Amino acid sequence: MSDNDKTTRELGREGEELAAAYLESKGYTILERNYHFRHAEVDIVAYDNEAYIVFVEVKQRSSNQYGKPEEYADRQKMEKVYKAAEAWIYERKMDGAPVRFDVISILHPPGGSPDIKHFENAFTKGRR
Repeated sequence: MSDNDKTTRELGREGEELAAAYLESKGYTILERNYHFRHAEVDIVAYDNEAYIVFVEVKQRSSNQYGKPEEYADRQKMEKVYKAAEAWIYERKMDGAPVRFDVISILHPPGGSPDIKHFENAFTKGRR
């Protein structure tokens, strides 16, 4: 199957696989993937090597024609990630744990190698 034949969902899963592998190569432990709470989702929940629980939004595109992948992580999307993160923390009784919200941007042109950028502390509630 060529890149042009892949669905948006398949491309999203591919991006999340790349992002998870990237994080693991940096010493992160993946705690959960695709956590859903109501209409909100977190792509990856990880534990970094500095004791933070990291909620990661992954954005992958095949070109910059319509903007960089990280530009698609807008305020509305981040609010949904924050809502899902609050639920994840509550369900696991981890109130007070240090948390961080990151974005991983992947530019992966068809037939090319992925360019992965990791934006730590990409947003906090009410700010991007």
